[in-house]
Amino acid sequence: MDFQTFAPPEKLAPFIKYFWALEGNGSADVEHTFNAIPDGCPGVIMVRSEKDAFYMNNEKKLPNIFLYGQSVVPASFSSNGKLRAIGICFQPHALKSLFGMDADELTNSCVDLTLVGKNTHIPEQLSSATNIDEQIKILSFYLFDQQQNHNRHPDELIKYAITQLTASKGALSIKDLQQKVRMSERSLERKFKESVGISPKLYARVLRFQESMDQLRKGDYEKLSDIAYQNDYADQSHFIRVFKEFTGYSPLEFKIQSNEVVGNFPEIKSKVI
Repeated sequence: MDFQTFAPPEKLAPFIKYFWALEGNGSADVEHTFNAIPDGCPGVIMVRSEKDAFYMNNEKKLPNIFLYGQSVVPASFSSNGKLRAIGICFQPHALKSLFGMDADELTNSCVDLTLVGKNTHIPEQLSSATNIDEQIKILSFYLFDQQQNHNRHPDELIKYAITQLTASKGALSIKDLQQKVRMSERSLERKFKESVGISPKLYARVLRFQESMDQLRKGDYEKLSDIAYQNDYADQSHFIRVFKEFTGYSPLEFKIQSNEVVGNFPEIKSKVI
């Protein structure tokens, strides 16, 4: 599979980390199964397949283009035939800023993008685009229009809280974070859930898990216990439990079964159907 990322226009950089595109090179009789791994960011995916769009957990057929929120439980997505997809990885606070919704409404869930935005024809516009650059321009114009219509700006204190947690790789205590943003624990949790979709404590856990994932990907360890202790897990067993909680696999199973062409969205295996 061919995977590419693209920087957003400068005016959308406060809301978007990057655009991405995926082009499959398999045959029409191959089923692709992907696992969503918690990474602290919501996003958009549009899928074009020779047969069907994505199915979630082998049950729910998803819209061709959907907006998803924070994911903190394992979820699988499958599609039949040669696969092409384009997507957006948002900044953690983007759902509130761009769509005017409380982010926790979409935690561990997704919705047809045409139901939450003004432009109901965006799937057709993207499908008729001749190349990826044109698709990114269409999406960029759509999102800029969304931001202008809602006239919302990110909560600066929550942005600061996100920055502080990210800089500490999830190690900053919530008590210390409260002192930095000068909020009570209850107010911080409420505002964080509205803007990000999960509590600051859970967001910090996701960041710490992601730091351990980076070490696993790079092979930057001799034993799993090295990853555990360097990321402040009590021991190797604790690290494995957290890893299973977020991926559904042990670290060893994940390394054997996954093909992480797309970061935090690895293909688990392909099979002839």
